[in-house]
Amino acid sequence: MSVSITSERGLPKRLGATPTKRGVEFAVTSENADWIHLCLFDESGTREVQRLRLPGAADGVRFGFVPDLKPGARYGLRAEGPFNPAAGHRFDPSKLLVDPYAIRLDRPFIYHPVLAAPADQRLDSAPYVPRAIVCDPERHAAPLASSTPGFVYELHVRGFSQRHPAVADPIRGTLAALCEPALLDHIAALGVDTVELMPIAAWIDERHLSQLGLTNAWGYNPITHMALDPRLAPGGPGDLRRVVDGFHHRGIRVLLDVVFNHSGEGPAEGPTLSYRGLDNALYYRHAEDGALINDTGCGNTFACDREPVARLVLDTLRHFVETAGVDGFRYDLAPVLGRDAEGFSPAAPLLRTIADDPLLKDCIHIAESWDIGPGGYRVGEFPPPFYEWQDRFRDDVRRFWRGDPAMVGDLATRLAGSADIFGGARRRPSVGVNMIAPHDGFCLADLTAFVDKHNAANGEDNRDGHGENFSWNQGVEGPVADHQIQARRQRDVRALLATLFVSRGSLMIVAGDEIGRTQRGNNNAYCQDNETLWLDWAAADLSLAAFVARLARLRRDHPALSADRFLTGNIVEGDVEDVVWLTEAGTPMRDVDWHDPTRHCLAMSVYAPRRSTDDNSERALIYLNAAASCVEVRLPAARPRHRFTLFLRSDEPGAETLLLPADGTLTIAPRAVYVILEQHGG
Repeated sequence: MSVSITSERGLPKRLGATPTKRGVEFAVTSENADWIHLCLFDESGTREVQRLRLPGAADGVRFGFVPDLKPGARYGLRAEGPFNPAAGHRFDPSKLLVDPYAIRLDRPFIYHPVLAAPADQRLDSAPYVPRAIVCDPERHAAPLASSTPGFVYELHVRGFSQRHPAVADPIRGTLAALCEPALLDHIAALGVDTVELMPIAAWIDERHLSQLGLTNAWGYNPITHMALDPRLAPGGPGDLRRVVDGFHHRGIRVLLDVVFNHSGEGPAEGPTLSYRGLDNALYYRHAEDGALINDTGCGNTFACDREPVARLVLDTLRHFVETAGVDGFRYDLAPVLGRDAEGFSPAAPLLRTIADDPLLKDCIHIAESWDIGPGGYRVGEFPPPFYEWQDRFRDDVRRFWRGDPAMVGDLATRLAGSADIFGGARRRPSVGVNMIAPHDGFCLADLTAFVDKHNAANGEDNRDGHGENFSWNQGVEGPVADHQIQARRQRDVRALLATLFVSRGSLMIVAGDEIGRTQRGNNNAYCQDNETLWLDWAAADLSLAAFVARLARLRRDHPALSADRFLTGNIVEGDVEDVVWLTEAGTPMRDVDWHDPTRHCLAMSVYAPRRSTDDNSERALIYLNAAASCVEVRLPAARPRHRFTLFLRSDEPGAETLLLPADGTLTIAPRAVYVILEQHGG
């Protein structure tokens, strides 16, 4: 049945497709197109049944109202205008375009050469482009109460559930799998505060991956931002809402990893799927000669300083808070959000708007504070309320445990909260998200088993991925049958985890690192949608998971390990410093000790003052011994009527707590972290 289109409803308040009682409003931003056409498809999305020119135009928005159209209708867009790459224009009406504000798609993006065919060939791309589905999800969800990130668990949806025995085949690898009690219980048992879902917005594979027979498994190549990838969310927006509800019922927050720095349309020779066809000059940043600026390494860069692009970012964030109750976001290559033609600024309008927005200001916002653009490394420079990934912690902790010389000073700075980076006015250590192994780079187990990356399966002759990983392998590269080497590697993994959990700041691990996952030396597994990336639950090291849970519980229960304040060495109560760095003799470290290149053991006495009159002050002793031999230490004197108790030693994770002898000496095992608490009752 033929339908009509009018502009009688005026400029809609919301971009995209908005169903009303009388029909559907459509609106899309394009400042440079001559015309935008709405393409309606049949119920199967196979046949284009009608093409209607959007009649309204105001403030760069093209709009129209289709009476009697219902939710569930499938649609796309086409744009007419100049094709003049030197001026940034690449209009091509033969390309079907996906609405940037689409909320649901009927199929995933699949790369096909026609999508990138030159405009003069006039090849219709409709057979290879998803159709948007008109829908209007409920908007009454709410996040949990505002909080710091705490203990973050970075999770790849497909890889996490694809091989789990408790998940039924039809929902393996999807968001729905995360609602299964076995998966929720595993995460809750670890003591996780916040789950961060790696990208779930609809993405497309890069052309070179298609040619290699590979796929973009991580999803950092999005087209739409509000529409979830149908492979992960076949049930649409409701799938995410149910996942968030499941975590919220366990008191766990949910963050979404969002990619607003570029789109999957890639470089100039890439596919035309949405922004390039709607208004290439508007949505992307260009050089004076019309070439795309590539601050992201992905072929294009969104112009987030322009109002329509900033509006898309903000509307996307609000959409997920309102419709799913998500608690915040992690921003991939976040300097792009604060960059204009002059460079990055912490006072950029988009960053300020996120901070001031009534709906967003109390959410958690975590920036990956670097990209490859000019002046792209901005760790420590993002304004409140942003938290930031902490790559300096990652590298310095790895180098200490690898045995690099003269690392105790750098390690102490990281353990104390990295005040050199985040110590500005009224800031706290929780601003920094400490990590040992994020999703990119070696996973935790591989960090102690491989010196070199082994990325041949990625099809780039091992050129991709980080070259310097600060890793070690116990003398043998890769998998071994030698039980002693295996034990030494596992011991180092526990020492690394213990170091993370005794540090000041927020912290993060990647899902599967707590059960000993391996990627067999691949440190850039973004294109390995297979057993390289899928967690092997049958081989899960549950004892390591129990160790992580014990670390999380210890940190949560003892303010000396978790207080959100920098350790400075200053007096905090009476005549007691918040931290004293100790030698093996139990005396304060001197300059000569800090600069001794052969020192591989660091000790700290941390004091947490009373938070209220009902609390007790608390002291913890932490020993980190990266040497290959034991270290004999003398404990500092305990306070009157107090005794020291050894609560945790990473070399023997199953050891019970131990009341230490009164003589005040202790042998610290090699390659181990010890946590000792001073308790009343001596």
